[in-house]
Amino acid sequence: MVSIIFYFQVHQPFRLKQDYSFFDIGVNHFYEDDKANREICEKVSRKSYLPTNQVMLDLIEKHQGKFRISYSISGVCLEQFERYMPEVIDSFKRLAATGCVEFIDETYYHSLSFLFSKEEFKEQVLAHRKKIKDLFNQTPVTFRNTELIYNNDLAKFVGEMGYKVILAEGADQVLGWRSPNFLYKPAGGYKLNLLMKNYRLSDDIAFRFGNKGWPEYPLTAEKFASWIHSLNGNAEVINLFMDYETFGEHQWEDTGIFEFMRHMPGAVMKHPDFAFCTPGEAPARYSPMAKVDVPYFISWADIERDLTAWLGNPIQDSAIRMVYDLEKRVKDSKDIDLIHTWRKLQTSDHFYYMCTKWFSDGDVHKYFNPYSSPFDAYVIYVNVLNDLVETLNQRTAKAVKKTRRRAHAG
Repeated sequence: MVSIIFYFQVHQPFRLKQDYSFFDIGVNHFYEDDKANREICEKVSRKSYLPTNQVMLDLIEKHQGKFRISYSISGVCLEQFERYMPEVIDSFKRLAATGCVEFIDETYYHSLSFLFSKEEFKEQVLAHRKKIKDLFNQTPVTFRNTELIYNNDLAKFVGEMGYKVILAEGADQVLGWRSPNFLYKPAGGYKLNLLMKNYRLSDDIAFRFGNKGWPEYPLTAEKFASWIHSLNGNAEVINLFMDYETFGEHQWEDTGIFEFMRHMPGAVMKHPDFAFCTPGEAPARYSPMAKVDVPYFISWADIERDLTAWLGNPIQDSAIRMVYDLEKRVKDSKDIDLIHTWRKLQTSDHFYYMCTKWFSDGDVHKYFNPYSSPFDAYVIYVNVLNDLVETLNQRTAKAVKKTRRRAHAG
């Protein structure tokens, strides 16, 4: 039996004001573009999340529970749904109630925290776990790090937190001759199980589906199912991982993406040796094929599948160093709102907007990007951070004055 595992990432960042300038520092402490956040959340919800959730619910009911899927929804995205589009939360709750949907843990703020602060990383993961439990009454057993960033150390850390399964990119530089279509173990003999994305089949849906210049255009449900069936005997799990915005936003409705999705599960299950399962169900069905050693970080981003979408150029490195250097001061403030603000500034999108790899991946990095250039993204971000520093400085000064007054009074 071969299992198809669908995993969808659902994420939207809180975007910063485009006109937050040097002159706002110390004066204006509200950084977010509420209008843009609302408009984008509403637009993507109506074009993508709501209609796709309905398609998924219809498929689960049509196939009487045999169609199974999984989601990772960032905490900052869930907050926006709660604030702007609560009906999206309701639609995910209806999916959760079917028993055919697994919710996966990640960092609450869709951050790069594992790279800079293991303590902060753990706190964000636990916060996300609580959010998923509160909203969908599930305690996740599967973990995926932001943008599928992964290495051996992450697997060890996550395994020690009690997760059963972790997701990663099936990068060629890691797998070599091996296939992503099997269950693996991270190197080191951890109890954790590893599922690796089949990026070729995933990207046929996520990126190539509507491309009329693609030799396989148009991609029909029957054609895609035939590709999957051709793997029989050489696969146990076929991991299709993609952004949820694939449906209706990246691939517009007029491309036929919704009709494709309505028919594809049935076409796949016409073959008796093929079924669907969630990541958390895979270890009960299959034994790990081998251990995979990933000593360096990989991700699912760009051609390189490394960290260069978020780190590596001077402005990215400067910005991320600034935000994590504030960790102790922010946490020592014990101000819940201030800590939440600081954590939202860790969201990986802020550094993605600063990417200067325009020549190879420019179109990708411009999508949903509110800035005219990476340097504008950096300047606005640093202005916001400097205001946060100024707020901390003012609080420190007030605390010192208060202490001195008490000393004089004594």
